[in-house]
Amino acid sequence: MATLLLFDSLHFVFARLLLPAIEPQASAFYVMSISMLEVGIFGVATGRLHWVTGKRYLWFFAAIGALVAVNMSIHYEAVALIDPGMASLLNQSAVLFNLAFGILWLRDRLAPLQGVGALIALAGVITISFQPGDYLRLGALLVVIAALMYAAHNALTKRYGGEIAFLDFFFFRLLATATSLMLITVGRSALVWPTPKAWGLMLLVATVDIVLSRTLYYLALRRLSISTHTIALTLSPVAAAIWAFVIFGSEPSMQQILGGIAILIGVAIVSLGRPSNR
Repeated sequence: MATLLLFDSLHFVFARLLLPAIEPQASAFYVMSISMLEVGIFGVATGRLHWVTGKRYLWFFAAIGALVAVNMSIHYEAVALIDPGMASLLNQSAVLFNLAFGILWLRDRLAPLQGVGALIALAGVITISFQPGDYLRLGALLVVIAALMYAAHNALTKRYGGEIAFLDFFFFRLLATATSLMLITVGRSALVWPTPKAWGLMLLVATVDIVLSRTLYYLALRRLSISTHTIALTLSPVAAAIWAFVIFGSEPSMQQILGGIAILIGVAIVSLGRPSNR
């Protein structure tokens, strides 16, 4: 879990590091493609990758691939407008969207304590979002929209992806996401050939931020309760803020700190408030 927190906290930091090296849309596409190749090579080498799975669940992978592609595309654009630490905090709003999808679609029950936590976290999101200057408001809005996309992906995965073997699921999700990112990048005329420095950075990001981080994410999810898993990951934005300060010298304002604290408290209450019989 400690290693997962380290890797997870670097997501927006990596996106900011790539920003001066290559156009954001192109970097998102290349990073996802590299990670897809790494997982694919491992799957073929071990004989655990089944191509028929991709054909059988084509619509499912196309849907979640498009959602994750939009999410990642927005993240790589948003770090030009908002501090990585604040972006990581706002990304916790995905927990609220997960809660909404669970209630409205998956028929989960809402405990009273979860409603309180959701309101506190929402207040934190609003506190961070309404900053002086349009560029900060836009960056915050983009991250929240991206969180909605990822929550929709989570809901689809929870509903239809449980019976798919993990390696098959992971590879075809990466393949579908890389394909969607390619369409987005080409459609925006943003596809460029990376420099040697950019290639090195993207190889590092793909390996750490996607292959290792997401593998640890799912392994931890299988070993821990959902509540424990979610609460532990609320430490990720704290680590991300520290990384942002050390690497970029970014210092959050008092308003951002208060909003971030509200988000973390709200997310923790939402997770702890899950009905015990579910």
